[in-house]
Amino acid sequence: MAYLKYKEVTKYFYFSKVVSYKDLPQYVTDYIFEDEIILCGYKTARDYGVFTTKKIVLFDNTSTLGMSKHIYTIPYKTISALSIIYKQGGAELSLFLDSGYPVRIKFRNMTNIDKKRVRLIYSLISKVVNDQKITNEEIKVIQENDINFK
Repeated sequence: MAYLKYKEVTKYFYFSKVVSYKDLPQYVTDYIFEDEIILCGYKTARDYGVFTTKKIVLFDNTSTLGMSKHIYTIPYKTISALSIIYKQGGAELSLFLDSGYPVRIKFRNMTNIDKKRVRLIYSLISKVVNDQKITNEEIKVIQENDINFK
């Protein structure tokens, strides 16, 4: 992680398990607005990440001198550049926000279907960033885990 005057300027999240939008805890879904559709969620041992049709919500539970929870909301409209990198057994989304703040979301222990799901999420984020419309079919494929290799 990089630091600028002792302030963190890069945040990393490491997700290893997909969570259906139907199985997310209530405290996670409380941060989703009525006009948004949850695409899917990811989990670590203690953290959650949720991708919707309009934003990413990242929950960072830390346990340094007591329990604290940081919640990051990243509207897709604030992303100025993004990239995806595939690695053996995983993938990484790199987001660069309009403010210059970089965010890295890493996915571990992934199957080929998991990698395709991340590619589809990346594609949807790219569409929103570039003012393109997301179709209901694209949403359904991710939500219902109806991912195939055509």
